[in-house]
Amino acid sequence: MSSVIETTLFVFGLVALGYLAGLSGYLKIQVGDALTDFAVGVALPLLLFRTMVGADFHGSAPWALWGVYFTGAALTWVVGHLVMTRAFGRDSQAGVVGGVSAAYSNLVLLGIPFMLGVYGPPGFEVLSLLIAIHFPLMTMVSIILFDLFGHRKNGRISAGEILRAFLRRVLPNSLMIGILAGLLWRITGLQLPLFVDRMVDALADIAGPLALFAMGLGLRKFSISGNILPAAALTVLKLFLMPALVLGLALLMGLPPMTAKVAVVAAALPSGVNSYLLAVQFGTGQGLASSQVSIATAFAVLTTAFWLTVVQAVFG
Repeated sequence: MSSVIETTLFVFGLVALGYLAGLSGYLKIQVGDALTDFAVGVALPLLLFRTMVGADFHGSAPWALWGVYFTGAALTWVVGHLVMTRAFGRDSQAGVVGGVSAAYSNLVLLGIPFMLGVYGPPGFEVLSLLIAIHFPLMTMVSIILFDLFGHRKNGRISAGEILRAFLRRVLPNSLMIGILAGLLWRITGLQLPLFVDRMVDALADIAGPLALFAMGLGLRKFSISGNILPAAALTVLKLFLMPALVLGLALLMGLPPMTAKVAVVAAALPSGVNSYLLAVQFGTGQGLASSQVSIATAFAVLTTAFWLTVVQAVFG
């Protein structure tokens, strides 16, 4: 069995194990919420903190990486919006949900353990550069677009309200806190005390498997409740169009091999639950986002293995 297939089966196997634990009733969905809270609130931030403190980002070309990845995401977002509004006749608010569903990769719960399993610490270091601005950027764009398309019945909100909504979502985010704390500690040039280093390692090392199992258990909350055709169309955009665009842009920009591989595989990951959470927050398209997350995650078992094989063939 090739390492690509073995890693893909391992990663999605843990997701499936969590899902089956919930489906069978062995564990309650509330357990998944608690595990996710711990993974996102403690283990993953400490993993990001450790990475920011000790990683060597030389050669990662963050501006080129960000340009390639988020240009691909923006183009996919536009296509997703047009597919919803033109092909399926939905309103502009549903178009925003379609855009974010097609372009928002699950870089945290799925992406972090996946990159660690496939490319090890060097790959995760590149991914952390995307995570650092992925949530803030995608959140800000979502808030602005929902405002522009009039998600409030009493008129558009002011720029100050948009900024406050953005800060309320981003500043308390535990992942952002872990990244910023790691960067600040890195600037000091100090070594972590040994006992602190051991505690960080102990919690960070369980982040990947815990996040995958919690994600699978959490998927029990999502269902394919109608919207099958539009959700399937968005899934095709997410799992094929976006990674193809990022691959072409990576070749055009001449990204280093590791950086290019991580960018393409990150783009090929299924949609994150934040697309659903944004739909809930703005009160539209919840069924569409829920169906799309479920369908994309199911088919990603095959498509991620495909893109891993492609980038290995192209970049070595």
